[in-house]
Amino acid sequence: TWKWVVGPMFLYLCERLVRFWRSQQKVVITKVVIHPFKTIELQMMKKGFKMEVGQYIFVKCPAVSKLEWHPFTLTSAPEEDYFSIHVRIVGDWTEGLFNACGCDKQEFQEAWKLPKIAVDGPFGTASEDVFSYETVMLVGAGIGVTPFASVLKSVWYKYCHDATNLKLKKIYFYWLCRDTHAFEWFADLLQSLEAQMQERNNAEFLSYNIYLTGWDETQATHFAVHHEEEKDVITGLKQKTLYGRPNWENEFKTIAGKHPGSRIGVFLCGPEGLADTLNKQSISNSESDPRGVHFIFNKENF
Repeated sequence: TWKWVVGPMFLYLCERLVRFWRSQQKVVITKVVIHPFKTIELQMMKKGFKMEVGQYIFVKCPAVSKLEWHPFTLTSAPEEDYFSIHVRIVGDWTEGLFNACGCDKQEFQEAWKLPKIAVDGPFGTASEDVFSYETVMLVGAGIGVTPFASVLKSVWYKYCHDATNLKLKKIYFYWLCRDTHAFEWFADLLQSLEAQMQERNNAEFLSYNIYLTGWDETQATHFAVHHEEEKDVITGLKQKTLYGRPNWENEFKTIAGKHPGSRIGVFLCGPEGLADTLNKQSISNSESDPRGVHFIFNKENF
């Protein structure tokens, strides 16, 4: 038995030593942004830190707990001079971080009073391959939208810098959410992208659909009265919020019809059940002919 135990234990100890070494490297919190519904954004800097889109890090705050490490997806783009995470206050540790950063106080918090933060990572995910395709489908469920914040920011930076060398030509983005509370900070990003794309006369580059899955017919009917208004009353976006769940078979068939002969990347950050559905649709809507359309499924579950 010991022969089978020694190898994994050695690798585990090496991983813990690497994490301890990384935790000693200095991390500076440059800005704390409070978003609606008790969501905070931490913008940080660390010497030698390099990231790709959609990656995640482990974070420890000794002022809250000296032993606990928690994973968070990076919401910044590699082109930015800082890296950031968005933290939803949903438990004891996140509540402690919220208070340690002074977010529970009304007065301005001095930078030197901010808590020390240890960071391990970044670590890779399937989302890094998004720039390998000309057409992609991005599907985020609830808080699973966070890696796509990094992706969409990076796409915009690359598009502004040198659009001709950008292989990615079309993005279909889907966000499934149970209620409106999670829309706030991400809707701001979509509003900014929507306005900037229109300024450059390329509004078709990004197609997005937002679905409220947790609303009943009464609530949906109330907002449907305002459907003819220029902007959506929930998100402030020109694209109207949809109610219920998407018909994935129709979505895949429509996209396949618009992009014949293409390799289309399907990227999911969401629950296992949705992953099974998208995987089956990717297989059933891919053609056997090598010259036909093919959907390549990539997932990140939580």
